[in-house]
Amino acid sequence: MDVSIVIPLYNESESLIELNEWTNESLISSGFSYEIIYIDDGSDDQSWNIIEDIAKENNNVKGISLSRNFGKSQALRVGFYESKGDYVATLDADLQDSPEEIPIMIDKLIKNNLDMISGWKKKRHDSYFFKKIPSLFFNMVARAFSGIKLHDFNCGIKVYKKEVIKSINLYADMHRFIPILAKNEGFDKIEEHIVKHQPRKYGKSKFGNERFIRGFLDITTLWFTNKFGRRPMHFFGLIGTIMIIVGTIFSIYLGYNKLFIDTNSRLITTRPEFYIALATMILGAQFFIAGFLAELILKFNLNKDKYSIKNKTF
Repeated sequence: MDVSIVIPLYNESESLIELNEWTNESLISSGFSYEIIYIDDGSDDQSWNIIEDIAKENNNVKGISLSRNFGKSQALRVGFYESKGDYVATLDADLQDSPEEIPIMIDKLIKNNLDMISGWKKKRHDSYFFKKIPSLFFNMVARAFSGIKLHDFNCGIKVYKKEVIKSINLYADMHRFIPILAKNEGFDKIEEHIVKHQPRKYGKSKFGNERFIRGFLDITTLWFTNKFGRRPMHFFGLIGTIMIIVGTIFSIYLGYNKLFIDTNSRLITTRPEFYIALATMILGAQFFIAGFLAELILKFNLNKDKYSIKNKTF
């Protein structure tokens, strides 16, 4: 199997038949052997029924139905797990990205010996104020944070070597940061490819403007987990140890001052400095315990799947 195309979707019944024909035509003309994997992320329209019909007519098509809406990251995760191709492409189901770009991107990936290629919607057919400006700012922050020279981290059309998608761990809304996740795993040969962006033909976007707020929170989380996620005790334990040491030294100083320097001063327990030192030691101990608990949680939940499959066509 040369190529697996993973297509997550939610309530895209109007576009599915057209998308499937377009994708099959693009892959057949390329000469690649391929499979198309549709992941229905808990749609409440006719999307799954259409996928079942398509899969019956075409052996290259597979469908997976999740039991409810788990989000794009988990839909991609199950698609990556089921993919069998040497190269894996992702594509949104809204017809705004052209599947004709996929064979071109795969050829570029092979020729330049890259780990992944991300699409760049250089000319977007979206709202200028609500999508273009926030997207520009978001991608600027992501570039500065990661050092990856991409203009569009969240573009739905991407192509990967199989090893890349089998190595990354998708959770929460981290599908926006797959290039960063790939780089963190050592796959740093990443380039972009300008793709044609189509106006949305059916329905409306499933993502609200709150995703940009979540995006900045997620990128902060990604930085933290990349730096301390594998050993959280290195962060919490360090802070806790410093606070315990500072609180202890301050308490010893107050005691020494009362016993040997200013013996006529008021009792230590009536001084606010004593309670500051005590609170510092208690908080330090809590940070230390938090680090210990985080290590235990990490050990037992490292690769736990966050989705459940309701049905398959294969």
